[in-house]
Amino acid sequence: MIARSGDPILEVTHLTMRFGGLIAVDDISFTAERGDITAIIGPNGAGKTTVFNCLTGFYKPTVGMITMRRGNGETFLLERLPDDQINKVAGVARTFQNIRLFSGMTVLENLLVAQHHTLMAASGFTIGGILGMPRYRRAEDAAIEKAKFWLEKVQLLERADDAAGDLPYGAQRRLEIARAMCTDPELLCLDEPAAGLNPRESAELNQLLLNVRETEGTSILLIEHDMGVVMEVSDHIVVLDYGELIADGTPEEVKADPKVIAAYLGVEDEEVEAVEQEISS
Repeated sequence: MIARSGDPILEVTHLTMRFGGLIAVDDISFTAERGDITAIIGPNGAGKTTVFNCLTGFYKPTVGMITMRRGNGETFLLERLPDDQINKVAGVARTFQNIRLFSGMTVLENLLVAQHHTLMAASGFTIGGILGMPRYRRAEDAAIEKAKFWLEKVQLLERADDAAGDLPYGAQRRLEIARAMCTDPELLCLDEPAAGLNPRESAELNQLLLNVRETEGTSILLIEHDMGVVMEVSDHIVVLDYGELIADGTPEEVKADPKVIAAYLGVEDEEVEAVEQEISS
């Protein structure tokens, strides 16, 4: 694991999300450092996906600030951006717990669709693409090369012309990550990328995430139930339970935290002390 940089790419401050009388996320604050892999974990219903939905524009938080700091010094308050600008302007990309590929399109086409902002700009937002204008052709060639680069990274280049829906489940997971990376994000948000993977596929995912971080410099924020993946790749872990932050630290600190153990065991608050005594004995 790399040391924390002291250079936050994301700061979440007093984030609260209410749905009527239900408080899904209750006044949580944490930071994700540039170049780190930060995991958000917790039992089912802890509020993890709600946090992701706030970060990526699907929900506007009831209270709180979500600050994204790009490498060029630009700062964005994500809760104030239109949802389509969070990727395009702020450099935040996301995958979903339920795979959302265009199953009828080819593997290559899925990665070209991810680059539609660039291609539309090159067409002049008119019929430049249809007319084959030189500027558009150059952008299209560059988009294809970027797609091929990421298909090679995720070991799917040989299946570029196959329908995305025909890929095995684990390959579809990798394709989703490749599609997100084609938008050149500075922060990649992954919602349970290891869900449904077998041990071999989980190990391949670990290597892919570490490679993305090391070679591309992309910071990663992930929600994950697979503790093997979390402990293997994470530099920093945030733990939620019933919408509240109960732990925030390194993997070593978190896995020894009695509140975390109690949350995962489902014990009552008064039993936390007993769990702590058991750990220390």
